[in-house]
Amino acid sequence: MYAIVRSGGRQHKVAVGDVIEADRISTAKVGDTVELTTVLLVDGEAVTSDPWVLAGLKVQAEVVDHHKGDKINIQKYKNKTGYKKRMGHRQQYTALRITGIDSAKK
Repeated sequence: MYAIVRSGGRQHKVAVGDVIEADRISTAKVGDTVELTTVLLVDGEAVTSDPWVLAGLKVQAEVVDHHKGDKINIQKYKNKTGYKKRMGHRQQYTALRITGIDSAKK
């Protein structure tokens, strides 16, 4: 059984036991339980994609870790003007372990 969940502007295909990296959830601490409510699809005995049915379904996850991603180097340059700029960015992530997926009730 798997589900497709939207978290932080990204879509993740998750199954029970998977560990995913989502954008940082600042209110959650390590060991807390989080519910992901924006479910786009559930595939169990039958594929469920009806938005009315999916509105009541949730995916439970446990917070495993908070960490930073890889550094991205950004360089801006304009020719003949002497303009150069270098920046860096490290995205904050939360590692989530999926513990349960609700199934559609018939």
